[in-house]
Amino acid sequence: MTTKEKIIFKAIDLYNEHGFANVTSRDIAKELKISHGNLEYHYQNKETLLSAIYMCMKDEVSSYFSEIDRSQDPFVQFDTYLRRLEPFQTKYLFFNLDVLEISRKYPAIKEKLDATIQLRKEQMTHFFNLFDESGYLLPEPSYEFYTRLQHKIRVLITFWVSQDAVLQNFNQGQHISMTQSIWDLLLPHLTEKGKRQYKNVSQALTPVLK
Repeated sequence: MTTKEKIIFKAIDLYNEHGFANVTSRDIAKELKISHGNLEYHYQNKETLLSAIYMCMKDEVSSYFSEIDRSQDPFVQFDTYLRRLEPFQTKYLFFNLDVLEISRKYPAIKEKLDATIQLRKEQMTHFFNLFDESGYLLPEPSYEFYTRLQHKIRVLITFWVSQDAVLQNFNQGQHISMTQSIWDLLLPHLTEKGKRQYKNVSQALTPVLK
């Protein structure tokens, strides 16, 4: 592992544990037992380090989408994508918790985030187009209803860990997964064919969908 990679991984660990705003580059250098100057040689400041982490995040999620088996049923593809996103949310916990503050403080990263949001929007639209082509979705109840539903799903994904932290006592003793919550949004809008296929998918996968 290179020094740059070690810095990134240690930064993620410390940011997740203590919060992005509470960790300095000196803290990271100390944990790695390297000089602060050595760390700054690789990442000049906190923004350049965060930018490198963000690119890792973007590439990782993009790989989830690109590695999906396109020969599989659209519901299987979608469920696979969502399930891979769940551990991602925890892996980069700090970013998901502090995304608003980060985007305010670092305009260059906000610009990258805006571009990624557009990409994720296109990917979500891709899934919905597959659902529609497969006859899984009911006719739109109103103009651009499914566009708004896609947006709601993106909001849920983006802020899932935040709501989980804030509302952790809302359903005590009951684990609610992000994947199941997204399926819950979709279920009322499925045709009979879509419901049958959802049942097939849920039975073939882990119990969280049952």
